[in-house]
Amino acid sequence: MDQAEGLRRMLAGPKPRIVTLLSALGTAEKNAMLTNLTASLVHLGGDAVLVDARRNNGVGMLLGRTRKHDMLDAARQRCALEEVIQPLQEGFSFVSMDSRQTASVHDDAADNNRLSNVFSVLAKRFGTMVVDAELDDEDRLPVAAMAAGEIVIHINTSAESIKAGYCLIKRLNANLGRRSFGVLVTHADEAQAQLVYANLAKTASRYLAVPLHFMGSIPADDHLGRATRLGRSVIDAFPMALASVAFRRIAGQLGLS
Repeated sequence: MDQAEGLRRMLAGPKPRIVTLLSALGTAEKNAMLTNLTASLVHLGGDAVLVDARRNNGVGMLLGRTRKHDMLDAARQRCALEEVIQPLQEGFSFVSMDSRQTASVHDDAADNNRLSNVFSVLAKRFGTMVVDAELDDEDRLPVAAMAAGEIVIHINTSAESIKAGYCLIKRLNANLGRRSFGVLVTHADEAQAQLVYANLAKTASRYLAVPLHFMGSIPADDHLGRATRLGRSVIDAFPMALASVAFRRIAGQLGLS
């Protein structure tokens, strides 16, 4: 690497951390994971933004869409980027990718390119980006930059969610090729989660040659629901709760990646 290239890399600053969650669970459990994980990452220091990139049942339903504009509006230069960003009392910001959710963002190549640019600008600005995503009908993520970051499959111990999680891995593998995916297990203690992960990892390795890595587990904890009813993250409302300890551990692992 020559001096000019080294200087360009230094001026570019640290690489943003992009964590994309694909959940095999219901909306409430998914949204609780996303909001609490993002809040926990903020507790590590720095800024974070949570992005609703789903066409249906996105985390924006929980947080409320008080902003008139979304990322697609900014991409089309219909508004300034600042008009898209919604600061939340939990300590992080929220952005909707396309609040109208009328079609896949891949349907228009020009729109998708512009949207990808706005996505990258937001990622660099906040440093940490957590994305509530889903695959479209052709098994694509909303923007290509998500594939460069951490992709986490969110499941619990039920046979239905494990099967759905494996299907997500299979679809991702078909579109992105061989790469590693994280697995995060909720409503399970560490031993249960490790067993679920081990079985899923064995199956993914045997039939897809896909490596998985264990991101951690969140135990069943009434404090999560109580914090949600208070409109706060569990790590803020009940810092000593078992769920808070688990979220801090997972956030720390992501922060080191």
